[in-house]
Amino acid sequence: MAERTLIVMVKEPRPGRVKTRLGREIGMGAAAWWYRHQCLRLIRRLRDPRWRIVLAVAPDQALSEPFWPSDLLRVPQGAGDLGQRMARALGRARGPVCLVGSDIPGLDRRHIARAFEALQGRDAVFGPAADGGYWLVGLRRGGLARAGMFGPVRWSSPHALADSRAALAGWRIALADRLADVDTAADLGALAHRDFCR
Repeated sequence: MAERTLIVMVKEPRPGRVKTRLGREIGMGAAAWWYRHQCLRLIRRLRDPRWRIVLAVAPDQALSEPFWPSDLLRVPQGAGDLGQRMARALGRARGPVCLVGSDIPGLDRRHIARAFEALQGRDAVFGPAADGGYWLVGLRRGGLARAGMFGPVRWSSPHALADSRAALAGWRIALADRLADVDTAADLGALAHRDFCR
């Protein structure tokens, strides 16, 4: 069986460069602190012998940032909108590949395993997010990726998933679990409430 690849899209965890929408509400330093710790926790949770993890880093100059785990392959996200950067990252893989964002606190190995399983007999898989976007996209094999495959998409809107699915008309698409990302202070509050009520 071809090697499975999990790509995690990460950004340099510096104030004003990451989670700026959240930062406008709670302060850029606090947002960067949250993101930095979220990334480390997420990477620890996603390590698994069933796939290799690759970090797709932005900006490209942050590739050598000592913050990232030294044992993981790092690749630059490169230029372009989110869709162009995702297609480029997916296209680097040979076999089955899934790509996730780094701001999904509820994400763990079980979700990734189910997404890879969903690719059996399908061309692509999406993990829907509560806000109409998606936290995961996967392809049966990286060679299916092509420039422009996610366009036009209204990114950061309730239409992102629907637009992305429409751009892949004719593809056999599966849906994975629904999860929530963190973009606002309200999202953080909901996360804290969920953790408190467990």
